[in-house]
Amino acid sequence: MFQKLLIANRGEVAVRIARAARELGLRTVAVFSEADRGARWLGHMDEAVGIGGSAPRESYLQLERIVQAALSTGASAVHPGWGFLAENARFAALCEQHGVTFVGPSPEVMRKMGLKSPAKAAMRAAGLPVIPGSNGLLANVDDAVECARATGFPVILKADAGGGGRGMRLCRDEAEVRAAFPAASAEAQSAFGNGAMYLEKYLTGGRHIEVQILGDRFGSAVHLFERECSIQRSHQKLIEESPSPALDAKARMELGAMAARAAASIGYAGAGTIEFLRSAEGPIYFMEMNTRLQVEHPVTEMITGIDIVKEQLAVAANRRLSITQSAVVARGHAIECRVNAEDPEQNFRPAPGVLTAFEFPKDRGPGRVRVDTHLVAGDEIPPFYDSLIAKVIAHGDTREEAIETMVRTLGAAKVQGVPTTIALHLAVLKSHEFRRGEYDTRSIPGWTAAAALAR
Repeated sequence: MFQKLLIANRGEVAVRIARAARELGLRTVAVFSEADRGARWLGHMDEAVGIGGSAPRESYLQLERIVQAALSTGASAVHPGWGFLAENARFAALCEQHGVTFVGPSPEVMRKMGLKSPAKAAMRAAGLPVIPGSNGLLANVDDAVECARATGFPVILKADAGGGGRGMRLCRDEAEVRAAFPAASAEAQSAFGNGAMYLEKYLTGGRHIEVQILGDRFGSAVHLFERECSIQRSHQKLIEESPSPALDAKARMELGAMAARAAASIGYAGAGTIEFLRSAEGPIYFMEMNTRLQVEHPVTEMITGIDIVKEQLAVAANRRLSITQSAVVARGHAIECRVNAEDPEQNFRPAPGVLTAFEFPKDRGPGRVRVDTHLVAGDEIPPFYDSLIAKVIAHGDTREEAIETMVRTLGAAKVQGVPTTIALHLAVLKSHEFRRGEYDTRSIPGWTAAAALAR
């Protein structure tokens, strides 16, 4: 195992990775922007190195500066967390070129799975069903129209390098395809430097289900069951839970085994997530793979007892997985709510500012509660980065117990100084649709003011 780890990220994920590293006896190095200079979360690290201005492009997206920070501090490994450079194959290759271990899959696997069209081809070859649509990238708008006709409306245009809903357009007829294609391509080019597009059949009433996998460099891969991620707004996840209310035990094991086999077939090493869309009619289709740690990984950790970050670090140190598939057991039910500094009533407008109160009790429900955050009262939320301020994860012996624990915890929380999404989460958790497990990606149950935004 390497002795010093540089964490190429900020905030909550940096603190989470540092915790795992510390428990493994590793020293940690943080990088920080001008906006984060003096931030209290840096106190969780052994060392800290400034890498540039407040905007991500001036700091957290500066590949060369981060690698130089690792070299100058003697860090022999880099963990990218999520967002920023976490799925940047060039960054992984740059680390490799300078003898620094990148905590994640190889650059070759990242390139293959980072673009949606090659990823679909690879997963199709591995035996996963894929959503009907274009066979590869679309050459132009006429190609998109022809493909849409063959696929059948409605369809959805997607950016090959996309994520977070950018470069995506729902089209119900040919005219909408012609209008949406150039706009979506331009948005993708601006966001990702890649305007390539592909097309899929739009499945209404679907469920977003993802499978957590772990692989090592010796050909082994296991799954850690699935997470249900259908409560979203503008393709951004709000609430995740495991197990999914939409799957029975047989379907759960079949989906997990299928995902693990697919990961092994591409030589995947590290933590990753294979995302699926389950149609209203029942069939389930591969959508994409995230070649990194997920924001919602604590949900899986709560039901399995497996520390995913520690497994990532061990695999990066060229060790075999410490677990076999037969040893992975799911116990109880877990739910995660992402608490963001946003105003749901104002189209989820980000709300930077100073937290005058910040408290989440952990003893108000029948189950267990975990709170992942990097903030305390008095901290300032800068306007340059993601608005996530805390993840609250509730675990219970049953789904009902997990829901009740989360409701009591959020109901007793004291977060002041900025608007948050807590009221939205409580509305969802108390809704009949969520309680029955009868929801999909089309709406936010219990939150009528936001329902249209999720479509």
